[in-house]
Amino acid sequence: MMIHEATVFVYGTLLPGQSNHHVAAPFVSRMEPGTISGRLVDAGPYPAMLRDAEAIAGDMRVKGLWMTVSALGLRRMDELEEFYGIEEANDYERVWARDLDLPARQGWVYVWDRPRGCPAIDGLDWPDYWARKTRV
Repeated sequence: MMIHEATVFVYGTLLPGQSNHHVAAPFVSRMEPGTISGRLVDAGPYPAMLRDAEAIAGDMRVKGLWMTVSALGLRRMDELEEFYGIEEANDYERVWARDLDLPARQGWVYVWDRPRGCPAIDGLDWPDYWARKTRV
């Protein structure tokens, strides 16, 4: 079965106005705000999301956008996130998630399985955190 479009939850540098939005932008047909279960860590110039026991136990949430992208857009996003496939040596894993406020809205999200020594991000919004972090 050939995939023509995919829905992906983005929460960091793929968001509009962020450093990697240009990777997805040409392939986006729709964007809708959303919130999913998880927590963010600061990996330097970008965040990583964890959907681990700590996030679940703490009822932690991450705000972002649901992007509907073409199959080529999904491949470009996979390349950026270094996702090579199931059971491969990936940087990020691509897992299925549901929106907390509208469970019918669901799709892929890129996550890490552990924090890798990165500090937690206070709040649930990467752009606000990044603006505070880089403010001169």
